[in-house]
Amino acid sequence: MTVPTYSVADRFASWERLICRLEPGWDGDDFYPISAYDNDLDSRDALDQVMRALPEEANEGPLGQLLARLDTRFRAATVPDPELSLRPWVRPTTERPEEELGEWWKRKPVRVPWPE
Repeated sequence: MTVPTYSVADRFASWERLICRLEPGWDGDDFYPISAYDNDLDSRDALDQVMRALPEEANEGPLGQLLARLDTRFRAATVPDPELSLRPWVRPTTERPEEELGEWWKRKPVRVPWPE
């Protein structure tokens, strides 16, 4: 059975793959352009929408716990970016005021995974 491209499972996998790329130890052999980074942040937005649509108890269950662990790893591999230095290249698909964006849009990788 194949998984739909934009399924919740695919969004979790996309978010986890990004985090693995950002963490120390990633060998960086595969090509990862900066445009893929904003796609992965969009996947995190989709997960946020899914979790908000579920009953509150779901946030405390396995999906919520998995997302919390992944978010903790993301925060460990990134730093706050109050200047929004990546914004010229990394923008959410859906235009929203900056204050409505998730924290993942306001952080930048400690170690950049794309070619500079």
